[in-house]
Order: sequence, then structure tokens, then C-alpha cells
Amino acid sequence: MTKEAIFTMKLEPELRDAFMAEAEVSHRPASQVVRELMREFIERQRQTREYDAFLRAKVDTARAQIASGQYASDADVEARFAARRSALRAKVGGAEA
Repeated sequence: MTKEAIFTMKLEPELRDAFMAEAEVSHRPASQVVRELMREFIERQRQTREYDAFLRAKVDTARAQIASGQYASDADVEARFAARRSALRAKVGGAEA
């Protein structure tokens, strides 16, 4: 990838000095570290957008199911899983006997 763009930014002298010192300790040019930070930021933002879209779609699906009556009440879910727990306990208890 060609490196033709110049990026100028203002920051506190203490931050710049600390950054330059850490870049030197890592034996890497500051520009390389900044590029890495930019790429990581871009990827993190992309992942956040993808997750937000996934979550929005999941919520929209759930709302549509509720609106169409395709849901179970809390009592129904509790009863269903109580039966599953009982069956599992009986199965595990029967295997040990």
C-alpha cells in the first residue's frame, strides 16, 4: 500500500512525548504505530456496526413474533424448563443407580 497522505494532528506535548518514547522502546517508527492504531480503530468500529445491525435485526424479529402471537408466556417457559430439569434429573439419577 502506498503511503502518500500526510496526517497532521494537535495533541498535548506530554501525550506526544510518551507516545514517541513508547514507539522508540518498541523499536518501531511512530508512523507505523499510528497506522496500526488506525487500522485497529477502523476494525473495532466495523465490528460495532455489524453487532448493532445484528442486534437490531434480532430485536425486530422478536417484536414481529410478539406482534403475531408467536411467543410463550413466562409461566409457560418456566413450566417447560421445570419439566426438562425433572426429566434430566431422573435420567441422571437413574444412570447412577
